[in-house]
Amino acid sequence: MSSRLPGSPSTPFPVPSPALSAPASAGSAPASAARRPAGRRVLVAALSSTLLTVSLSGCGSTADASDDKTVTVTVGYQSKTINTVTAGTLLRSLGSFERALRAQGRRDGRTYKVRWQDYATGAPITAQMVAGKVDIGSMGDFPLLINAARGTQLHAPTRLVSVTGYNLRGALNTIVTRPGSALRSLADLRGKNVSSSVGSASDGTLVRALQRAGIDPEQGIHKLNQQPAVGASALRSGSADALSQFVAWPGLLAFQGKAQVLYDGGALGLPTFHGVTVRNAFAAQHPALVRAFLTAQRDATRYLRAHPVDAAQKVASATGLPPEVVYLYNGSGGIATFDPTLKPQLLAALKKDVPVLRAARLTGPVDVDSFVDDRYLRQSYGSGYAKAVRSTAHPSPDEVWLRGEDRTHTFTGPAALLRFVAAHHGTVRAAYTADTTTGSRWFADKSVWVHDGDRLLPFAARATADAWTHQHRGARTVSYAAALELAR
Repeated sequence: MSSRLPGSPSTPFPVPSPALSAPASAGSAPASAARRPAGRRVLVAALSSTLLTVSLSGCGSTADASDDKTVTVTVGYQSKTINTVTAGTLLRSLGSFERALRAQGRRDGRTYKVRWQDYATGAPITAQMVAGKVDIGSMGDFPLLINAARGTQLHAPTRLVSVTGYNLRGALNTIVTRPGSALRSLADLRGKNVSSSVGSASDGTLVRALQRAGIDPEQGIHKLNQQPAVGASALRSGSADALSQFVAWPGLLAFQGKAQVLYDGGALGLPTFHGVTVRNAFAAQHPALVRAFLTAQRDATRYLRAHPVDAAQKVASATGLPPEVVYLYNGSGGIATFDPTLKPQLLAALKKDVPVLRAARLTGPVDVDSFVDDRYLRQSYGSGYAKAVRSTAHPSPDEVWLRGEDRTHTFTGPAALLRFVAAHHGTVRAAYTADTTTGSRWFADKSVWVHDGDRLLPFAARATADAWTHQHRGARTVSYAAALELAR
């Protein structure tokens, strides 16, 4: 298989026009709610067919194209799913894994090579892993569980060995609508066309959010099972009323003025994350290479923390994403916290995800405890692992990035941020602030602002701003321009 697939780092990250998106049937609503289960059976059948096809084509050939002196490691990653950059895009750009392999080669007298393969989602990485054609892969929490189930089912087990980025409240997933949409809350989605990628973490957010709002996620909406780019086009064209997606699509669309937040995933209060999975057979044969990868991932994580703006620029250059969008998620106070350790909160959340996937008939039982294997990471950290697992420190999300600067300015709250922005009119590249209710970071100029007494409060979604004004007498929503004037 060629390592240059659609969505490679050299491919830009535009939102396709409706005319260039999937066929009309892919973006149209089902004729009736009763047809949706059949659509899910088609999805499962298609995935199973893909796995079988790849498995058969992989007979007699594995990713480990090795001899006694040379070993090739194949890494599957998602360049544009920027919550995985420390195990993919950034890691590759820094050359951290290659250096770690050269160091390993000096120790054991072998030559190690890396084959990078870029994918749009986690499903094809899973297919290639069970076929023995990808050794190490990164994907979101829901795809990780499908990876575990498929590996067990096809006698090619995998193990979760590290985390890339996480958000303890679930803010990595967001439901958005078109700018100026009449939809103001989840209740307004009843009977509407909602685009999502079934089996993804963002679809899990949609299902859970609808359930909390008293809406049946199967019968209460018309769900369009679409890839993120197709869903973005459907939202623009009007064939989808809302879009539920993972990083970096909601931030990108908002930054481009093509979407506004309807529901902030942080309102769920359930952790979401992306992680790294390894083929058991590969790890058993080459445990030192697994440790080398995790060492390289830790190096990339340290680099991202120490040089957040430069890291955002590198990822933007590789993916075609605007740097301002990358920094929204991956910056020092970004929505994602980058930490490789397998924290108890994340593993507990993973166990809660299993029933959601089973209810959607996307997987069978998954033994999360057996799937998780932290021994390689523990070996990499040594005695410092226990302390690292306990840490959930996260810098301030209130930041301003000025044009022409390679650093950001941090603030202790929205009022100070607004005053700084007002004083630097015309020179602000991006301003980020935390939602008053959920703590989720969002663009300050895309947030909904509330004036409550002497306070100016930002909210990512209108629904949470409405809830605040209903509960606080005298509080009222104001425009961003008005908030800047009031802050002077």
